Amino acid sequence: MRNQGHSWEETRDRISEEITTGRLAPDARLPSEPELCLLYGTRRHSLRKALAALVSEGKLRVEHGRGTFVERAPLLNYVIGSRTRFHENLMSQGLTASGETLAEMTIPASKRVASALGIEPEAKVFARSWRGFANDLPISIGWAYHDTTRFPDLPERRRELSSITKVYHSYGITDYRRLRTTVFTRLASESEASMLMLRAGQSVLVVQKVDADLDGRPIGFSEAVWAGDRVQFTFETDQPTVLTTERDNDV
Repeated sequence: MRNQGHSWEETRDRISEEITTGRLAPDARLPSEPELCLLYGTRRHSLRKALAALVSEGKLRVEHGRGTFVERAPLLNYVIGSRTRFHENLMSQGLTASGETLAEMTIPASKRVASALGIEPEAKVFARSWRGFANDLPISIGWAYHDTTRFPDLPERRRELSSITKVYHSYGITDYRRLRTTVFTRLASESEASMLMLRAGQSVLVVQKVDADLDGRPIGFSEAVWAGDRVQFTFETDQPTVLTTERDNDV
C-alpha cells in the first residue's frame, strides 16, 4: 500500500511547533511546496491544508508573488493594574483594538456573579458577550455582567458610546479601579477554538475580573477567554489589585 504521508493536522502541528520554538523565525520565508512535502513527509494537498490553517491562526502570511512567511504576530503584553483598559493596552503597543458584541440579554445572577457584584443571587443583571481583536486577529471572547438596578439602561448606552469607560462616566462614575483579578488556564472548547482561530483543545487563559468605583463598590464583573499563544499578562505591583488563581465552577 502506498504511503500517504503525514496528515495535514500532523503537518500543521509540526510547523506550528517550529514557529513557537523559534526554529522558524519571524519573517522567515518557507521553502517551496515540494521541499516542504519532503521535509515534513506529507503530500501536497495535506501541506496546503496545513498552511491554510496556520494562515487562519495568524502564524503564517502569504505574500502573493513572493511566497509564504512566518508572521510577526505580536505577543500582546496586557498590563493589568488599577486602571486596566482594553483599548489603551493595545494602542500603547501600536496595535489596533476592536471588538464586536455577540449577544445581549437580561438574566438572573448566578451565585458567582452575584457575589462578585455584591448583589443578591437571582437579582437581574445585564449580560453581554463579546469578542476582542488586535489588528483584526481575535484574541479574546467573554461575558460581562452589570446590575440592572444600578445601570438601568446600560445596553442602550453601551450601543451609543464607544467604551464601557464612557458608559460609566455617563452614570457619574468618573473613574474606577480593578478590584480583583483571577487567572487560570484550561483547554479551549470547540466553539472557543473556532472563534479564536485556535486548534480544538489548545490552552487558553481565563481571566475573571471585578471593577469597582473609587468607594470600592463593585460595578462590573467579567470573564474572558484569551488566546494563550497571543498574549501575556503583566501585573503591576504598585496598586491594590488582588490576584488569585482559584476556580469557581458555579455558573
